[in-house]
Amino acid sequence: MSSRTASSLIELAADRLSVASAAALSLPVRQILGEDLDAAYEVQERNISLLETAANPRVGRKVGLTSVAVQRQLGVDQPDFGVLLADMDVTGLAEVPSSRLLQPRIEAEIAFILARDIESSEPEEAIAAVGEVAAALEIVDSRVRDWDISIVDTVADNASSGLFVLGDERRTLDTIDPREVVMYLDRNGERASEGSGVACLGDPLNALVWVAGTAHRLGRPLRAGEVVLSGALGPMVPFGPGTTVTAHISGLGSVSATASKE
Repeated sequence: MSSRTASSLIELAADRLSVASAAALSLPVRQILGEDLDAAYEVQERNISLLETAANPRVGRKVGLTSVAVQRQLGVDQPDFGVLLADMDVTGLAEVPSSRLLQPRIEAEIAFILARDIESSEPEEAIAAVGEVAAALEIVDSRVRDWDISIVDTVADNASSGLFVLGDERRTLDTIDPREVVMYLDRNGERASEGSGVACLGDPLNALVWVAGTAHRLGRPLRAGEVVLSGALGPMVPFGPGTTVTAHISGLGSVSATASKE
């Protein structure tokens, strides 16, 4: 395939996702890209670059597909990552605007907030860069109709990113072991998901190390102040209009989100 043809296919896939709406969700872009994961990340970068502005900068990364349970739900077998922009952070809102979402689901995670830049792909440097640890909810979403996704589809779609909420409590790594946390999540007052730190690549820090190394190799290293959502601690659940979700993560307190009715 010529470079011109490859570029045209990447542009076609990116356009398909960028114009998706509730009335016209995208068809899977694997129909265009095949199994080319590098091309999928190029699609992701193209569309993120269109959304990024001085008022809406990049504020971190999300690691996806780290839980075996979520991998089984989506039929994939490896992690991926997406980019977090400032307007994806809906922490503190009384209601999450459902109008911004298409096919939302929600999952509980550990968030790492970086205190320093990560200048290499060394695992020790990534771990040492963590300033704070917090509970988080990630509202995942898909521009692809019926969540009919392969790993190529989700990578191209910014790892199925939507919005995120951070809990109020902050801890440091010397006071909590992310592997040992226990999570349970209630949806409208009923238990809907359970999990633990080991469900996230064996240790949420493994997800941080993976994405830090990957970001460094791609020339966009993680920076001080950025947030890393390390991946689901248990199965994700639907988050339709009017839904309230509260996740409790041992040692990190609770974090809640309510989707507006409209």
